[in-house]
Amino acid sequence: MTTALADTEEFRTLLEEELGLQVRAEDLDRPLDDFPDWDSVLLLRLVTVVENLVGRRIPVVDMLETRTFRQMYEVVAGR
Repeated sequence: MTTALADTEEFRTLLEEELGLQVRAEDLDRPLDDFPDWDSVLLLRLVTVVENLVGRRIPVVDMLETRTFRQMYEVVAGR
């Protein structure tokens, strides 16, 4: 993985800058259902942006199984 998403802070910045989502550090563990703007279209946009940034495929199936932004970051980070 590149250093482009070395930690959750950089992931939060990406969510804000690329998707327009305001996600604070304390929001990372909140259920995605708590974010009314979150939907499958944003998920696909996120996957595309991250794939371009890190230079590898992100398993969409794994992303679909996540329930929080922290879990998404863990998939992106390959954990």
